[in-house]
Formats: sequence, structure tokens, C-alpha cells
Amino acid sequence: MKLEQTADGSYTLYVPELDEHYHSVKGALTESKHIFIDMGLKHAAAIEPRILEIGLGTGLNCFLTLMEAEASRRKVHYTGIERFPLTLEVVRSLDYPSVIGQGHTEDYFAIHQAPWEEDVELSPWFTLHKTEGDFTRHQFEKGYDIIYFDAFAPEKQPEMWSQPLFDILYSILNEGGILTTYCAKGVVRRMLQAAGFKVERLPGPPGGKREILRATKIDSVITQNNEQHHPNQRTLCRIRWQDRPQPSGPDGL
Repeated sequence: MKLEQTADGSYTLYVPELDEHYHSVKGALTESKHIFIDMGLKHAAAIEPRILEIGLGTGLNCFLTLMEAEASRRKVHYTGIERFPLTLEVVRSLDYPSVIGQGHTEDYFAIHQAPWEEDVELSPWFTLHKTEGDFTRHQFEKGYDIIYFDAFAPEKQPEMWSQPLFDILYSILNEGGILTTYCAKGVVRRMLQAAGFKVERLPGPPGGKREILRATKIDSVITQNNEQHHPNQRTLCRIRWQDRPQPSGPDGL
């Protein structure tokens, strides 16, 4: 694993085995703040949101959320799942507090030093629950308001981007809950729609990706009313997608 500085001065990690970075090389901080804070947390209607992050990774998204929760005085319960936790040595090398806010150094390290599989109150406004495990095999409880979907790219970890998994994520969100992700590929957008989400293509972070996705779990009453007027529309959409030839490799995603 190699430390690399990105265009906005913040650092990310490069994984040679996957030929993949943890964040955009065009700006790790810029990307995370735009996709998950500005288009996710700040957009959510929940007064005290429960957040699930798929891919805790460097803890950058969690750290930014903690700071936003304290700044806005908005209580957040944050669950992060990670299969391969980073060592404290790697965490120190990223040095996010010096770039984001030196007054929060203790908060950042508290995220990584918090025990696994239990709720830990890091501040009056932020409670963290870390889970170590494989997202594709994990049994999630329901009741989330926001999902940060920050797994490695589909061509690097295709098992993380599948219809059954997006169906599960839809089921564990509260009505009106949202999912945000950096990946705007058509195949991902269609899987989210097939799961039941209303999907928006939004402008990407400054200097970064052109588009990102935000998916909203629409009210089931509205969905039922629409299906009464168009009873075959949803079924046909599912069948047409399932009947389509599946991509055979990265070029088809």
C-alpha cells in the first residue's frame, strides 16, 4: 500500500494489487466532502440521521461527518463496515487533521482506536459503531437514513456492486432515506432503479468526476398508487433488466 498526495493537498492510499486508490487523485478531501457531506448528509431530511458507510477505509468520510455533526449540532449515529482495517501507522501517515482541521486531531484518531462491534460516543453529537467484516455477507439491521456507498470501483470489486446487494440496501433504509455514491455508471444506476430507488445524476466534485449518483427511497404509498395506475410498468422494468445480457468483464460495466 502506497501513500499518495492528491490534487487538493490531502492524501490517499494506492493499492497495487487492485491498481486502485481509496479516493480520487483529483482531490480526496474535495471528493468526500462533495459526495457524502454536501450531497448526502446535508440533503437528508432526518433530524437525527442514522448513517451506514459501506467501506470505512481511511475514516475520511466518518471524520468529515463527525465535524459536520458538531458544527451543525445535529446528532448522528454512524455505522461503518470494513473488511480490511488500516493499521494505526497508515492512519497517521494520512495526516487528515492537519489538512481538514487541527482542532480535531483527537477525534480522527478516536475513530480508528474505537473498539469494534459496539456503540462508542465520540462526542455529544456523534456515536460510532464499527463493524469488521464482509459487506456482501453481513446481516444489517433496518432503520438507516443515509448510506455512503464507497466501495472500490465495480471493475475492481464487482461482487460489491450487485442487484441483490442493492435490494438489501433499499430494504434497510427508512422511507425518504438516501444513498450516495461516486460511481455514476449506467449499470449501477439501473440496478439502483431496479431496487426501487429514484435515482438522480448530480454534478461531481470540482475538478473531479463529471457526475455522481444520489438514490432516494421513495414513499411506498406513492409507489403503490403509481403501480395501481401502471400495474405492469415496474414488473416489466425488472424483467427487461434481468433478461439483458450481463457484462462479461470490466469493459461491460
